[in-house]
Amino acid sequence: MRRHNYIAWVLLGITVLLSVLLFRAKYIPQKTAYNSSAIMEKISYVKDLSLVKYNYSGVISYKDYMKFMNLQVPLTEKSFLIRYNGYVKAGIDMSKATVTVNGKSVKIGLPKPQIQETVIDEKSLQVYDESMNILNPIKVTDYQNAMVAEQHKIKQDALAKGILTESSDQAHKFITSLLEELGFEKIEIDEISSIILPGNEIKKK
Repeated sequence: MRRHNYIAWVLLGITVLLSVLLFRAKYIPQKTAYNSSAIMEKISYVKDLSLVKYNYSGVISYKDYMKFMNLQVPLTEKSFLIRYNGYVKAGIDMSKATVTVNGKSVKIGLPKPQIQETVIDEKSLQVYDESMNILNPIKVTDYQNAMVAEQHKIKQDALAKGILTESSDQAHKFITSLLEELGFEKIEIDEISSIILPGNEIKKK
């Protein structure tokens, strides 16, 4: 009888132990070891979160004259006004980031943020107060040159207001938060050199 009781207690102990192990495996989250490739894949999703967009609206005032020996020719003025909406967008190319993992420490190398787009929305354009000077008629290139000059102006304005710093700060914030959630205890994020991306184009929507 005692032998049977002993066996019963052993079986009960094994059953309890297995139940505990199964419960831990099913309900208690286990720490996952991440390598550089896995981290790289995860931070690639932060790309859109690092984007900073400044919206602009304004009026372009264009005026020009025919010239002779660098002197304005009287009665040849041409001019117009263009109302527009546009934006400047800055961000970080996460595909050029570098990742080094060492246990619970991780080091991220991020490219410097760049102006990715400087856009004047053609659908928003409203042209008015156009001159009708037959001596110096307005050409399509006049409108194009006026918009290119305005693009440069709003791009420089965005840079002066700190759009690149804002993009960098935003990327650091989201990446740090992501890595902390993954269990890393020491996180280092540095900037690395990157190729400057073209950022001036008039985009049709």
